[in-house]
This record gives sequence, structure tokens and C-alpha cells, in this order.
Amino acid sequence: MDQSKPDPSKILQIGMGFFASKVLLSAVELGVFETVAGGPICLSQLRDRLGLHERGAADFFDSLVALGLLSREGDGTSARYGNTADTAAFLVPASAGYIGGILKMANNRLYHFWGNLTEALRTGLPQSEIKQSNGHDAFAALYDDPRRLAEFLDAMAGVQRGNFAVLAETFEFDRFTKICDVGGASGALSIALAKRHPSLQCISYDLPAVTELARQKILDAGLSDRITAVSGNFLADGLPHAEVITMGNILHDWGTSTKTLLIENAYGALPFGGALIAIENVIDDARRANSGGLLMSLNMLIETPDGYDYTFAQFDDWCCSAGFRSTQSFPLTGAASAAIAWK
Repeated sequence: MDQSKPDPSKILQIGMGFFASKVLLSAVELGVFETVAGGPICLSQLRDRLGLHERGAADFFDSLVALGLLSREGDGTSARYGNTADTAAFLVPASAGYIGGILKMANNRLYHFWGNLTEALRTGLPQSEIKQSNGHDAFAALYDDPRRLAEFLDAMAGVQRGNFAVLAETFEFDRFTKICDVGGASGALSIALAKRHPSLQCISYDLPAVTELARQKILDAGLSDRITAVSGNFLADGLPHAEVITMGNILHDWGTSTKTLLIENAYGALPFGGALIAIENVIDDARRANSGGLLMSLNMLIETPDGYDYTFAQFDDWCCSAGFRSTQSFPLTGAASAAIAWK
């Protein structure tokens, strides 16, 4: 029997976790990490460059130090602040590993929506832009605002960059010549695969407002000869034929009937020996370990009318029912996995 004394520390850390979260989100919003990217800056210079009042500035910067998000040389008014290795790699916009886009979106959208989680749990209704528009399209409000759409796409590309890199290295794409990324957003996955596998021809498939932005990203990457941004509605128009069909954070946006429809459509668009790859925060079958997947499923409650994240056992059941002959999975980064179905 465990005789250890109960400890409230973890409860309090989780319950008050929004303190630290908002400090980080505000730092990204204000441009703290970009401002110190050139080297350590003294307190007064950093405060002035960011336009902060002197009352809270030292506490703000030193909180970032205590959280391991800034380094500091010296103490008091002579202190100089700089990036850590992690913030230099991931929170400076010029860095190839930049993930600040998802944090900006979290600050501008999700932080406020999650304040209504209790209401979402009581009503089963989304608390995102859909709530204000009284609509049922989870993404129409985003598409109507080009600035917000660009922010959303940059956020998705940033948070998935590591997953796409691992997938490009781990899955045997060299066996194939043509892939289609369904819901391809800004084309980030197609770009990652085309750079890693020179023999691949890629289709990034999404709605017209999105493919316009994707074409520019593909052009900027110098890959217009190998990646085509194709416009279409994957719920109404079917899917382009390809040897591999990928879906990055697509299935979890929808309820069961639409999930199974998309899987069935993928089956129909693939040749024998082809593969469907879903990149998601797949929940462990026992629903005990992958807190990231479970929290993301709650985010789908916040964001969408009927979306949810799922276990690999559920994915296997849906794919086998659609006719796929076998399934497998392997981990990517963090809470994410690649769930694969073979035709």
C-alpha cells in the first residue's frame, strides 16, 4: 500500500497553468524572442523596444527566465536578456524550425474559446467563430478573413513541420511516384516530401481560397514543377487519384459519418498496394496515456460541430470496413502518430 502523503502540487500546477501559458503567448505576441535574437539586451532597452510599462516588465522577463524561455546575464537593472537554445530554434520567425504561428493562433483564438469549455461540455456545441455566426461550417469564418486564414495556415504548417519531417524520413515514399495531400492547406507536407524524395510528384488538394495561398508557398520553395495545388471540395468532389493519399489533421475535424466517407473515398482513389496516411494525435486504445490526443479531441469540441480525435483501434475498424487489407501506425513527434491503411 502506498503510504506517501498526498501532495497538491500537481493539482495546483495544472489548475493555475494558464499563468505560465499566457506569459509565453504574450511574449510571442509582443515579439520578445525576435527582439533578443541578435544577442542579449538590457532590461531598459528590451522594455522600450517592446513598448512595455516599467511596472510589470522585470517580472515579465524574469518569469520567462524562470520558465526556461529566456536566458539572463547578471541581475537587477544591469541584467541582459537573450534567447535559450530552444527559443532561438523555435520562436524566432527567421528560424527554419519556427513554431510561433500556432502560439499566435492560440493567443488570438483558442485561449479565449477555451474559456468557454464548461459551456461546450454542457451543450456539446462549439465555442469558436461558429458560435458567433450561427453557422455549421467549421472553417467558413476563417476563409472569409484572408488575414486570419493566413495566420491559421501558418500555424498549422508550423505545428506539423516536425511531424512532416519524421514522416518523410520514416515512410518509404521512394516506392511511389505520386501522392495527394488531402486538405493540403499551405502545401507544407507536399513541400517537405518533394524536398526529401526527388522522384515524387505531389498534389496539394484544398478549397480555392487555400490553394491560392499554397501556390505562392510552392513557388517560393521552387517546387512548382513537382507540386500542383488543386482546388476542390473533398466532401463533395471526391479525391484525386494517387498512389499515396495523406490527410494531416483532417479526419479529426469531422464526425464519424464524414470520417468514414473520407476513408471510403480514399480507398476508391487508391490503386491496389496504395496507402492512406492519417497524421493525427491518435489516442492510445486504453485512453489513458496520450493526454495530448485527448486534449486535442476536446479542442475539436471547442472548434467544430461534431469533430473528435480517435484511437488507432477506431481507425483500424473504419479502414477495414472500407476494404483496406491492413493497418499500421508509428509515432511522429510529441502526441502525434501516422496511422496507415494499405489497400
